[in-house]
Amino acid sequence: MNVDKYDEYEFFMKNRPHVVLLGAGATMAAIPNGDKNGRKSSVMNNFIEELGMSSIIKSIKLNTKSNNLEDIYSELHDRTDCQIVREQLDNKIREYFSRLEIPDEPNIYDLILLSLQKKDLVATFNWDPLLLQAYQRAVRITKDLPNLAFLHGNVLVGYCLDHKYGGMIDNICIECRKPFQPSRLLYPVRQKNYAADPYTQANWKAVRNAFRQAYLVTIFGYSAPITDAEAISLLKESWGGINERNLEDFEFIDIRDEDELIKSWSDFVHSHHYQVVNNFFDSSLARFPRRTTVELFDRTMNCIWTTPHPEFHFRSNMTWDEVEKIVGNLVREESELGLNDFLSIEEIK
Repeated sequence: MNVDKYDEYEFFMKNRPHVVLLGAGATMAAIPNGDKNGRKSSVMNNFIEELGMSSIIKSIKLNTKSNNLEDIYSELHDRTDCQIVREQLDNKIREYFSRLEIPDEPNIYDLILLSLQKKDLVATFNWDPLLLQAYQRAVRITKDLPNLAFLHGNVLVGYCLDHKYGGMIDNICIECRKPFQPSRLLYPVRQKNYAADPYTQANWKAVRNAFRQAYLVTIFGYSAPITDAEAISLLKESWGGINERNLEDFEFIDIRDEDELIKSWSDFVHSHHYQVVNNFFDSSLARFPRRTTVELFDRTMNCIWTTPHPEFHFRSNMTWDEVEKIVGNLVREESELGLNDFLSIEEIK
C-alpha cells in the first residue's frame, strides 16, 4: 500500500464511529451515592422494592418468586387481569425517574459525552434523565458532541407522532405547535416491538446504522438480558459476522466476571479483540477522550505504545474548570490541525 493510500485508509479508520451502549449499571456507577437529592436508581434485581413500588403489586398473586423486574413485568404483561397494575407501575416509574437530578459536580455521564465527537453515538437502554441532563451541560463546553439514541424510551423525551419530531418532554412540535407526547417506555418483556412507534423506530435505526460503521464499541453496565433478545438480534444483524469484523474492538465497563461478559457477547467479539475494565476511569473514554478511535488505530495498526498524557485524560473527582480545560484544549487542537492531519496520540503530547 503506497503512502497516499495508507493515509486515506488511516483517515477513514480514525474517523469511524465509537458507539457506546449504556445499561442500568452505567447509571448505578454515575450516581453510586444517589442523585443531587440522594435519590437512587436501581438495577433490575430488587427494582420494585428499592424504588418503593411493592404496594402496587401486593394485590396481585404472582406466580414468579423472583424479585427481578424483568420476571415480574413479563408475567404482568402476559396476564389480562393486570392491566391496571401495569398502568400504575408505569406511572410510578415515570414519576420516580422524572425526579432524578444529576449532581452538580462533573459526572460520569458528562465525561462520556465530552469524550466523544459528532461522528460517535451514545445509545442508552435506561429510562432515567441523567444523560439528557448531562448533554444540556456538555453543550455549553462544546457543540461537537455525540448523537444520542434512547432505545427503551426516556422519561425526559417527548415526540410528535404526526410530524416525527422529538425532543425534551416540555417542548412543542415545530410543525403543529402542540406539546410533545411522552415517549413510550419499553419494559422488560421478550417482544418489545421496536417498530410500534416512529420515535422508537428512528432511534433503533440510528444505532443500527452506527453499529454497521463502528470501529470501537463500549458496553457500559449492560447485561444483555434474556428479555432483550430482540435487541441483541437487531444489533447482531447490523454488526455482521465476527470474522468480517476482525479489525474492530469491543470494550466492556462492568464489574461482572470477564468470562461471563465475553460469553454474553461472543457473537460480536472477534477472537481477543476486546478489553474489560471494572470502572469508567480505566476505559478508553476517560484515558483518551475525543481520541478513542485514534488511539485504537495507532496502537493496533501503527504499532505505537500509547499511554494517556497527564493533561489530556479524565480522572475521578475533577472540577469543572479541569474538565473544561482538557476538552477546550482538545477541541482547539482539532480545529487548528484539521482532520486531514490524522490526529494521533503522539501528536497531542
